[in-house]
Amino acid sequence: MASPAASPTIGRRGRPPGTSARELEVVALRLFARHGFPDTTVEQIAAAAGVSRRTFFRYFDSKADVLWHAFDGEVAALRAAFADVSPRLPLMTAIRAAVVGVNRYRAEDVPELRTRMNLISSDPTLQASASLHYDAWERAVSEFAAGRLGEPPDSLQPLAIGRTTLAASRAAYDRWLSRADADLTVYLEVALRGLAAGYDEKRLATLPTVGTEE
Repeated sequence: MASPAASPTIGRRGRPPGTSARELEVVALRLFARHGFPDTTVEQIAAAAGVSRRTFFRYFDSKADVLWHAFDGEVAALRAAFADVSPRLPLMTAIRAAVVGVNRYRAEDVPELRTRMNLISSDPTLQASASLHYDAWERAVSEFAAGRLGEPPDSLQPLAIGRTTLAASRAAYDRWLSRADADLTVYLEVALRGLAAGYDEKRLATLPTVGTEE
């Protein structure tokens, strides 16, 4: 994933040249950290960025969406990566390649990401909404696995692969976030290679299809 851009110029009225979702995100994160998520309004974010409230809503449906903007972009990138992956790659190798390929966070990105995670964990509303975003990530993996295995996406093995891949990736992310000693890809590679060792595509093909709704 692309590294954070430079902070935008603050305090101008009207729409500044090059206004983007990323620029609004930088401003919003700073205000959230300073004043708290509940006490920061869309109007304050827009004013600090030098844009109108209407411009803010061109990029985000709500102020909460600012915190998930990068993650939701990763889900879209993950689906695109799965669409382009070579059919010759084994299932778990293909999943690892796609997941690692869309995550390009570096050690210097950690402070901002820590701020983001602290904001989400400190607000009950944001915590409650987190599962929707994680579910979308998991479904991207499950649907890819289902296509490879020739099973419906709601059958057991695709669901298990999607869920365990998410769990391994989150474990890698949490460990990386606490250490900040390398790129995130280093941790993802190790975690997902370990996960792949427990899955054998040929053996999976011999297991019965269970847990599928009729």
